[in-house]
Amino acid sequence: MHTPVMLSLKSFAGGFRALMAGRQTRTQPERLEQLLASMDEKEATRALDDWPSWAHGAQLPPDGRWKTWLFLGGRGAGKTRAGSEWIRARIAAGARRIALIGPTHGDVREVMIAGPSGLRSLGTRAERPVWEATRRRLLWPNGAVAYTFSGEDPDALRGPQFDTAWADEFAAWRHAQSTLDMLRFGLRLGDDPRLMVTTTPRPIPALKRLIAANGTVMTHAGSAANAANLAPGFIDDLREHYGASRLALQELEGRLIDDPEGALWTRAQIDAALAVEAFEPERIVVAVDPPASATGDECGIIVAGAAGRRRDARYVVLADRSLRARPEGWAKRVADAFKSFDADEVIAEANQGGDMVRAVLSAACPGLPVRLVHASRAKRARAEPVAALYTAGKVRHEGRMLQLEDQMCAFGAPDFSGSPDRVDALVWAVSALSQGGLEPRLRWV
Repeated sequence: MHTPVMLSLKSFAGGFRALMAGRQTRTQPERLEQLLASMDEKEATRALDDWPSWAHGAQLPPDGRWKTWLFLGGRGAGKTRAGSEWIRARIAAGARRIALIGPTHGDVREVMIAGPSGLRSLGTRAERPVWEATRRRLLWPNGAVAYTFSGEDPDALRGPQFDTAWADEFAAWRHAQSTLDMLRFGLRLGDDPRLMVTTTPRPIPALKRLIAANGTVMTHAGSAANAANLAPGFIDDLREHYGASRLALQELEGRLIDDPEGALWTRAQIDAALAVEAFEPERIVVAVDPPASATGDECGIIVAGAAGRRRDARYVVLADRSLRARPEGWAKRVADAFKSFDADEVIAEANQGGDMVRAVLSAACPGLPVRLVHASRAKRARAEPVAALYTAGKVRHEGRMLQLEDQMCAFGAPDFSGSPDRVDALVWAVSALSQGGLEPRLRWV
């Protein structure tokens, strides 16, 4: 026999799923409020906390005796909420030692723990965990404890042991494979240790191996599956900007798009660049690929350094500061990067109006040392010598730069479309640092 609360929950779940099935409109929040207003406080609280009533299919754990659940999703597909709810369910079922791993410690704290879908935002106040910042751990009232780790430091996972782990944005980890390896060695407590991995897919080797591994089960959702919980027009706006491009398929549809044939760089080369031994650059430049218009298109801004000369030179990509902005906005970003990295000069492409570029940069920072360069050859011809340096193991990436990496690993393919602003800026930076050691040489303006 159903209690009044359970009948209300059933009614609520059916009504909410009906809202989810329809096209998102501005009236949906009002209809949802009407459903909740029909319940008393206790019923409404239960309804809001009844995750299976809210979740779409990809957010719920698959059946069976799997070891790793991989949830591939587009931006805003509800991956963080799914991970947090799975951890809550595991704790309710008896899990007591948990690992939380994100790209950085800051990501774990701000997204997985304190974010609007994070672990400290769900459930009643009496059920929520306490964050101990000095020990980087969460404590639940029932004695469960979660320790935080980052994909930047695999060795931190040597020693600890767990019965449950949640790995978020795995494809953005700096040391994805080695961190996952160390985590698996520590998943050895209890009768049924399990791992959940939530990520927007990028075709890095570690993700491909995870998909193919025995014991991995997978769910998938594009951004549209969670449209009712996103800002009105969010998906339509992004589709208007990116259409059916590889970036849209990856970021919105959550599809794994492999390295295209003919691209100048591969994911393996990017991973290798992350592993190149660190060194102190002797020269640093900020390279700028200005947009063709003044209406807020993307401006490529790359900070890079070099040590040594000619054949012995080594290069490091320090930061990708690219952005969509009007001229005064990207000029300020260039000036800020120049100051924060104590750079030697700014390298700016002059093809889109050299006088304007110099004037805008000078207005943002009077006295900024700017060198203008002119592209006299095709983009691929300019990029090939730089790609060869990656093949030779002479370029280091100081950290993950996801948008730059995605553009690098698509540039040069037959179906590549769009303007490779970040790649252009990268090529200008490394070519300038080579002091003319690369062909074709730059033509200074």
